[in-house]
Amino acid sequence: MDNPKTPENIDRRRRTFVSGAAAIAAATSFGIVPSAEAQAGKATLPLIKPGTNASLGPLKHINAGVLNVAYAEAGPPDGPPVILLHGWPYDIHSFIDVTPMLASAGYRVLVPYLRGYGPTRFLSSETFRNGQPSALAVDVIAFMDALKIDKAVLAGFDWGARTAGIVAALWPERVKALVAVSGYLIGSQDVGRMPLPPKAELEWWYQFYFATERGRLGYETNRNDFNKLIWQLASPKWSFDDTTFARSAAAFGNPDHVDIVIHNYRWRLGLAEGEPKYAGLEKRLAEFPIITVSTITLESDANGAPHPDPKTYAKKFVGKYEHRHIEGGIGHNLPQEAPKSFVDAIIDVAQA
Repeated sequence: MDNPKTPENIDRRRRTFVSGAAAIAAATSFGIVPSAEAQAGKATLPLIKPGTNASLGPLKHINAGVLNVAYAEAGPPDGPPVILLHGWPYDIHSFIDVTPMLASAGYRVLVPYLRGYGPTRFLSSETFRNGQPSALAVDVIAFMDALKIDKAVLAGFDWGARTAGIVAALWPERVKALVAVSGYLIGSQDVGRMPLPPKAELEWWYQFYFATERGRLGYETNRNDFNKLIWQLASPKWSFDDTTFARSAAAFGNPDHVDIVIHNYRWRLGLAEGEPKYAGLEKRLAEFPIITVSTITLESDANGAPHPDPKTYAKKFVGKYEHRHIEGGIGHNLPQEAPKSFVDAIIDVAQA
């Protein structure tokens, strides 16, 4: 799950930033309501009940950087590209209903498995199984380069939101627009080492578990039960069935999954070293750079995972910006639980 440990994100109280009439006003100032094109795009979206779709279709593979990336693709090949990024412990099926809606609106939708998930594999057995945030962001740039995509809309949640935010901050010329669930999630090891109030530390119980060898072994042995528990805690009002979970759980069988997850959380706490080649990027990220691309951030009313108050990160977005609060008992896995809201945000920010 995401880790909002930045100086501006210590306050974890949940507040509504924009809702109701305020959301309409914000949309107008963002430049999305008056657009006939945007309205027409929304009108063509199919009404899909969450959980209706069962597959993203046959996967594609491409060598990109240090990986052979497995990904789903939908929509016209010459459509505006949108890259959807999942988090932990989830996979590309978080976008199982989002993808066909975006494709029907004319977008070229690309949904890659992150390193350590699904059929994505490292090209070399010698490559360090690195889960640090900058490495995942470099994977996205390599993926775009391999597909010859100069610029794309990036959208994600959890690890995916952080990764998309890092790409937008460090390589804004490659990002047309950004949709990020839980907002600004860029952090640093120095901040990760700082103790939080006890209640906040309690929410990060699994990070402490992963910091131990017992935790590593426990996750390796019980990864499906562990991740189902995280789903239940992070989305307490989401009544997902066994089939839905099993579809995503298959991704956790990746031979590098445990190494990537454990390294990610240990690195954040300063308990594991990264790779020297990413040191320059991490130094820039430790300065908590602003994000200049057009952005819509989202938060849900029943997100059981730790997440920052939207007011603590609003000033990090200095381009066209809007925050939306999604209601209806929606939890942490917002794209799968409220796909229409996620799609609306992507289309609106892409057409602004």
